[in-house]
Amino acid sequence: MVNDIAQFVLILLVLTGLAVVMGKWLTRVLTGAYHGAPERWTYAALGVNPAEKMSWQRYGMALLLSNAAMMLLGYMLLRIQGWLPFDSLQRAAQTPDLAFNTAASFVTNTNWQSYSGESSLSNFSQMAAITFLMVVSAATGIAACAGFIRGLSRKNALDIGNYWVDFTRIIYRVLLPVCFFLALVFVWQGMPQTFTSETVATTLEGLKQHILMGPVASLESIKHIGTDGGGFFGMNAAHPFENPTPLTNTLHMLSMLLIPGALTYAFGSMLARRRQGWCFFAVFMVMLVGFLALVYTAEQHGNPLMTPLGVDQQQSALQAGGNMEGKELRFGIGQTSLFVAITTAATTGSVNAMHDSLMPLGGLVPLSEMMLNDVFGGDGVGFINLVTFAILTVFLVGMMIGRTPEFLGKKIEAREMKFVMLAVLAHPLCILAFTALAICWPGTSDALNNSGPHGFSEVLYAYTSATANNGSAFGGLSTNTPFFNTTIGLAMLFGRFFTLLPMLAVAGVLAAKKSVPEGPGTLPTATPLFTGLLVFVVLLVGGLTFFPALALGPIVEQLLMASGHVF
Repeated sequence: MVNDIAQFVLILLVLTGLAVVMGKWLTRVLTGAYHGAPERWTYAALGVNPAEKMSWQRYGMALLLSNAAMMLLGYMLLRIQGWLPFDSLQRAAQTPDLAFNTAASFVTNTNWQSYSGESSLSNFSQMAAITFLMVVSAATGIAACAGFIRGLSRKNALDIGNYWVDFTRIIYRVLLPVCFFLALVFVWQGMPQTFTSETVATTLEGLKQHILMGPVASLESIKHIGTDGGGFFGMNAAHPFENPTPLTNTLHMLSMLLIPGALTYAFGSMLARRRQGWCFFAVFMVMLVGFLALVYTAEQHGNPLMTPLGVDQQQSALQAGGNMEGKELRFGIGQTSLFVAITTAATTGSVNAMHDSLMPLGGLVPLSEMMLNDVFGGDGVGFINLVTFAILTVFLVGMMIGRTPEFLGKKIEAREMKFVMLAVLAHPLCILAFTALAICWPGTSDALNNSGPHGFSEVLYAYTSATANNGSAFGGLSTNTPFFNTTIGLAMLFGRFFTLLPMLAVAGVLAAKKSVPEGPGTLPTATPLFTGLLVFVVLLVGGLTFFPALALGPIVEQLLMASGHVF
């Protein structure tokens, strides 16, 4: 346990240092006036004017339409996969409902997979459809965050920047160079990076074994840097080709939190409010550490029903106590628990263990992090979600003291609060409504591997993961059906755009406002007190919204397990 805690502390300290470095670079990228040659060529090819100043409506429309076009392109490639080159295994095209689900998944930065990557997709599809959508979806989220931050920083302004400039710069100056370097490290560590679809090995018994491979390292780099999460292989980051060493496991975790954490520093730099940026970073850290402590404790204690059977004693020879079901021995409980907490905190969805095999309270952690959706969160959108709750916090405090709330020198009034509440309510409404529909759907019971509260958790997890644009799965639920592919695809689209676009509207409204001087009744928002208040409001709103659903799933499962019932 001491070694595990030391690893946790070290990784979080390294993350803090990397967040500063990346935050400084993001600030330069998002505030610079120079356009490089590749960027100018891209503007010309797209027919856009980089000097155009976009209102939030224009910015949001460019974001929405470009994502719709890219989703359509991804859908078409998946539907005609059988006609495309570079696939010696001649894998068939995806069905219409599965292609819709996959295209919606990757364009929304969700990367939910109702298919097994190595058996369903060719190398061409993995690159032209999947990796392409991974890059542009991450760039979309960061670009939206850039426009949002500008809206908060400006006064008496009618624009929040230029979407195409932000989108293009982020791809050329941030995602591609970082991912290229990381992919080289991954290749050095043993990940395949080849156009060959398979290799044939002779086993010790003299049999022929077909080993599938492809451009794994390049996909893995953007998968984690872009908080995407889709696996080249069905086993995802538990597969030795995707995660061959302890170093790659550590780099995966650092990569997932790198840009979400760095955006807090970039925010502080762009607004000349460094303390405010660190306040938001502290909120992220406090919630992550709390959830990590819960999942690690639950997995270390393991299943009490195993103790009378002597399983704990047998298991201790390999791993010191705890629940090792569904986990890789090479990662153990410590690295697995940290990965579980980080991948759902950053809404990445990459997994190095079977979440379905977590203890009930362990499974509560990824569910809760995705329900809150602002424990770091995905690239760009996680920070936007946190600021959503920051505005809600100052509004609640302002109402309690009978004063018009202020945030970053701007008065928070009825118009922007309507947009804020739309974003806050859209997330749980989507999760709970689709979960209720699926539970009532006639074929759902046939798709479940487990009964009782655990089966309910599997359905709840699927729609929570989709709406939060996470993409990880509890497992045990067969989702490759027209009903699940369609409803989960819709949940991903609603979860992405019905929270993102209202907050762009908030940025546009605040940008047009004048700054007001701080007065005696102004609530300082860069203090430990506000940090605590913000954490409290996030947990309070999340608890009031989702506790009944969690009580029907992991909470009652934990209580029943204590009385001897398992599912």
